[in-house]
Amino acid sequence: MQSNSVRLHVIVPCYNPPDGWEAALAAKFLDFRQQIADLAPETGLIVVNDGSPRNATEANFDALRRLLPDVQVVSYTENRGKGHALRQGVAASDAGYCLVTDADFPYTPASMRRIVEVLLDKGGIAAGNRDTAYYEKVPPFRRRLSKSLRWLLRNVLQQPIDDSQCGLKGFDQAGKAVFLETTIDRFLFDLEFLMLANGRVPVTPVSVELREGITFSKVGSKILMTEGGNFMKLFLRNLLQLKN
Repeated sequence: MQSNSVRLHVIVPCYNPPDGWEAALAAKFLDFRQQIADLAPETGLIVVNDGSPRNATEANFDALRRLLPDVQVVSYTENRGKGHALRQGVAASDAGYCLVTDADFPYTPASMRRIVEVLLDKGGIAAGNRDTAYYEKVPPFRRRLSKSLRWLLRNVLQQPIDDSQCGLKGFDQAGKAVFLETTIDRFLFDLEFLMLANGRVPVTPVSVELREGITFSKVGSKILMTEGGNFMKLFLRNLLQLKN
């Protein structure tokens, strides 16, 4: 595909962002857009306000629009979770390619560029895959949680890619169709996405690294209970598919 025909949307969820987030997001997006200008010269940003009660007023988004006049904002009042937010953003995109990540752009620009390169080369889904250095930068509990999930994906769900929860993924129109089939509203939508894609859309793992200075939010017991239930739903769905 010729680069002059490539349109890409970067889609990020927004929930209770920190003070000054508008300038920080605009700066990171503009830097990324410049770094992939040779690959995807038409790159836009879609921000989804997931019912944020703080720092997500119309004044905040007007400030973002002054920095990024072509930004698209999707907003609703009830907090639904990252999976729901990204589905709304992906559905709003009319670009040929989508890249989903977090609003703080936690992965290095080089990592994000690799995702785009692989996506344009191979099509389907380019899924970020975190190497062992990732675990040196995360809190101990999150490290154990992530490694446990990767073990379950390999040995219980028998998935070809074990790093479902890396929040950096790119996909074409075939991948978009699968992404919009997901139903989980919170964190395990990533796993659901890859499970739905398995055997239908090619998925290519891409090595990615975290930026320096990334801080991690706490994983509360309520989230763990909800996602535990979601994991069991996916496990049972996988069993039914294997039997059929």
